[in-house]
Amino acid sequence: MRNGIEGNFARCLVERLGETSCLIDAATGQTVPSHDLPNLIVGFAAGLRSAGLGPGDRMLVGCRVSPASTLAYLGAMYAGVVPVPTEERLLSASGGFLLAQSQAKVVWTDKGTKCDWLKSHSVCHIEGTFEACSPDSLPPHPCAENDLAVLMPTSGSTGVPRLVMVAHSNLKSNTEAIIRSQRLGTDERAMLIMPVSYCFGASVMHTHLYQGGGVVFDSRFMFPDKVLHAINTYGCTTFAGVPVIYNVLLRRSNLKSIPLPSLRRFLQAGGALAPENVREMRHIVPTAEFLVMYGQTEATARISCLPKARLQEKLGSAGIPLDNLEVRIVDEEGREVPQGQIGEIQVRGPSVCFGYLDDPESTDRKFGGGWLKTGDFACCDKDGYLWIKGRTDEFIKIRGVRVSVGEVETKVAAMPGVSECAAVAVKHPEAGEALALLIVPDNSATESAVAENHGDDLGDRIRRALPPHWTCASVKIVAELPRTTNGKIARSQLQTLL
Repeated sequence: MRNGIEGNFARCLVERLGETSCLIDAATGQTVPSHDLPNLIVGFAAGLRSAGLGPGDRMLVGCRVSPASTLAYLGAMYAGVVPVPTEERLLSASGGFLLAQSQAKVVWTDKGTKCDWLKSHSVCHIEGTFEACSPDSLPPHPCAENDLAVLMPTSGSTGVPRLVMVAHSNLKSNTEAIIRSQRLGTDERAMLIMPVSYCFGASVMHTHLYQGGGVVFDSRFMFPDKVLHAINTYGCTTFAGVPVIYNVLLRRSNLKSIPLPSLRRFLQAGGALAPENVREMRHIVPTAEFLVMYGQTEATARISCLPKARLQEKLGSAGIPLDNLEVRIVDEEGREVPQGQIGEIQVRGPSVCFGYLDDPESTDRKFGGGWLKTGDFACCDKDGYLWIKGRTDEFIKIRGVRVSVGEVETKVAAMPGVSECAAVAVKHPEAGEALALLIVPDNSATESAVAENHGDDLGDRIRRALPPHWTCASVKIVAELPRTTNGKIARSQLQTLL
């Protein structure tokens, strides 16, 4: 185990920044060019040290989709301070909880953020950025590779997020493996519409800066055409999004009429995207490869990737594990299952984190025995590709047979007239449990069907298309599905819509 400045991930990243490295805010035009970027990261570290923060202290980082949030995140890490990134708009609701959970000594926000809730907490509040400082004048904090680098919140799609302890070695290993799996060049520039408080967003930022490239942040995805034009304005080579983002691009943007000549790849993670939508994306933008990925916060970010060369053949698969990870499929007793049989995905390797902060019981349950127990059910084919069937807590038992929520939602979302689907388990007098479907119609549905829930024709068509053993108790048309800040379906809120 190495000890010293070489173990500091932020130090490694700063040293690898290149002539094309930059941070750009597409909404304002603000640019942090390559010659300023390392100095501003180090300047932030110097500012935190001057403010009295020492190695191991925690700092709650209120993240916008902006360059400043990234400077705060990396500057803290460079100084040995542990960032606790959370989306800025959540601070007013859950800032006190996160402060208590992380034992943070300071809260950082960008300028202009309302933090009235801080008045009831004896904690320092820092706004904005610090003056630039040369890396030669301030060495990074020396640390061991397995020292804590960041406390990353889980996505919280099924409840309250937990803080995952991510080490410097986890970040370095996962970042380098992702770069290899995506074959990133040294001239890449990512379009990022997610904050770095989401491990997917953080991994896109890590990989592109670590490889010597740049990142463009755009917080305007409510107007998707603006983001598409910004991809062209800034010559972005990568676009990353969760399934809902691609659904919006396909149904509510002018993607078909806005050429994207600089774009080399789409990255998709954060849940299953219907294969039909992947094919449509490839048809509309054939010059950009489409990389389907699977991951978890507990594994730093990425676990597997579907190579572009096998996309057509293996569409629907989550791909093969990254080259530094071992993956196995096991039954309830922890025994590996034969090829093609469904079991739980377990992962082992240097990207797997060290557990949850101050939660030894959950840590032992999730990470015990040297394997990360993902909670995802899948099978593995003869070529080693993962086919995810659902989560341990996302199955509905209909007439004694487990039906995957993910499979139901993917099948229904692919039907004509359906944009999105969420499936909920409800009690049923004969089947034990049955499906209750929440449907967001696509643009072919009438506005009155959404407003008045007169989606009888669509509901009937969905029921008729479902397999006979999928007992469906109800189909309800809704304008939108509740979501976490990371774009995933907020499953804990679905029952309120039934």
